[in-house]
Amino acid sequence: MTRNIIPGTQIEVIRERELGRFKHALFDFDGTISLLREGWQDVMAPVMLECIAGDTEPTPEMEQAVRDYIEESTGINTILQMEHLVQMVKEFGRVPEEKILDAHGYKKIYNDRLMKVVNERIARLERGEIALQDVTLRGAVEFVERLHKRGLHMYVFSGTDQPDVRHEAELVGVATYFEEIRGALRTYAESNKEKIIKELISKHDLHGVEVLVVGDGPVEIRHGREHDCVTVGVASNELTGCGWNERKRERLIKAGADILVPDFSEAALLEAYLFPKS
Repeated sequence: MTRNIIPGTQIEVIRERELGRFKHALFDFDGTISLLREGWQDVMAPVMLECIAGDTEPTPEMEQAVRDYIEESTGINTILQMEHLVQMVKEFGRVPEEKILDAHGYKKIYNDRLMKVVNERIARLERGEIALQDVTLRGAVEFVERLHKRGLHMYVFSGTDQPDVRHEAELVGVATYFEEIRGALRTYAESNKEKIIKELISKHDLHGVEVLVVGDGPVEIRHGREHDCVTVGVASNELTGCGWNERKRERLIKAGADILVPDFSEAALLEAYLFPKS
């Protein structure tokens, strides 16, 4: 299939939309702006396998089930992923009922392990061993700043715990651009991306084309599409900080992305496309 790339750019148009009427912009955080949690999948997968297999050896079937679920659930609240893990533990039947933890118990195991990696990155950033450019997607801070200068009301909505995403937004230098930074609370019902989009549209009496949703996960793109928002899927290669991740691109197309970019290295060109009459 021929890719509809705007000539001279990496911007891929999947679906033509009315553009330039944006009043609000919602950004995912991890993998879209920040790379502090790059590799979270490589932490979650072994945690899930250990919990599912218990004292037995993981099977290829377990490994495939974990891989598939992590791919499809990118962007949702961690607690929801852990609720699914509880179900997988029960379905595979390797762990005695009395030893099965609840979602919060499994989340603590995962989060403790992930934060060792994240905190080491933060420490290296604070010591000056790595730069902000090393922990943000290429051009992301510039793109956020450009939309902010246009007067858009800006929000972060993330599946990462709220105190963590707020702290990490400060660390990578974007917190001041956002009116609200919404992360996960204790339960999914309290804080999820669909709820935030619905609240935003209702509170400000918005039409879909007045809302821009930007993210690298199918969850925020799918919910944005359901509410007729204009969606920019970021098919980011988090390991390199730039360039296309083709598997992520495919997932974002299936989720309903209108526009695809690999990163924000062409922030000015993307802005010009989104605001054609400026």
